[in-house]
Amino acid sequence: MNYYLGVDGGGSKTLAVISDAAGRIVGRGTSGCGNHQTGAARAEINIREAVEEALLHAGLRKEQVTYSLFGLAGADREADFKILRPMIAGLGMEPHSIVCDTVIGLRAGTRQSYGAVVICGTGTNCYGINRSGQELQVGGFGYTFGDFGGGSDLAVEAFRSVIRAWEGRGRPTRLAQAVLGKLGYASEEAMFHYYLDHGLRVPHEIAKLIFEVAAEDETARTILQKQGKELGLAASAVIRRLGMQQDTFDLVLAGSILTRGESRYVVPYIAETVSHVAPGCTLQMLSQEPVAGALLMAMEKSGIQVEEAVYEQLQHTLSVKAANAVWQND
Repeated sequence: MNYYLGVDGGGSKTLAVISDAAGRIVGRGTSGCGNHQTGAARAEINIREAVEEALLHAGLRKEQVTYSLFGLAGADREADFKILRPMIAGLGMEPHSIVCDTVIGLRAGTRQSYGAVVICGTGTNCYGINRSGQELQVGGFGYTFGDFGGGSDLAVEAFRSVIRAWEGRGRPTRLAQAVLGKLGYASEEAMFHYYLDHGLRVPHEIAKLIFEVAAEDETARTILQKQGKELGLAASAVIRRLGMQQDTFDLVLAGSILTRGESRYVVPYIAETVSHVAPGCTLQMLSQEPVAGALLMAMEKSGIQVEEAVYEQLQHTLSVKAANAVWQND
């Protein structure tokens, strides 16, 4: 019996899943942040914990796994792989491969051999591969290096919008009541001084409040509109630089901000921006956990041609709704 390990190590959680060749899930494990850029030692511990939990759940030894594929946030440049190669090799899961988490997001969201993906979770990233197999990543390095958005940036946007409205530099916003309630302050002034005096960072969970008030708040909608346009610009850059303007392909939308939030305030702006560059591009919301892409890639790396039944099995088990129910119940 052949078994395959797929790992999705993101900015907020690490998910490890083991399946058989038919796509049936036999083991799973979860842990914290798997991005080495926020702390290599902690990321290694979290990845190891998730993998060992999956093996334990499956009742398997490491050597019984045919192939392992690690899709990791922060696996962007050679400097990253110099850290990640020995880290992952130390887990003893051989043979294995390491790719950026954008790659498994794309593989999970399309059945074509080429396409593009934008991720908007804790941060943002964009990746594409064309018909010739040329690959390109744009973004993933934060605001200073050209990115905008993801949970971290959106949380700051919400927080500063409340401060600006309180000071009179911005229009009144329903975000004020929402943010104050979430953070537990009686007034903007109290929140302002406490955060300033203690050098606190805005928690990324605040980002979801933007979606909650967007229907009735122009400030919130403006923030989300900017997010959509920025993601569209990243995708457009990848498409142009890979020469995909005349192709017919999927642009996969992945990450919690897009797949688990109220995305109707973001996605239309992605679509509008990209349509000017690639009219044949179709937006596809990722409907299953990106780790499904890691499993599919692990199978393919071992020489298997993935059949329709495997896609259907993974879609059934690792759909976003099904997976969320499983993780919450464990």
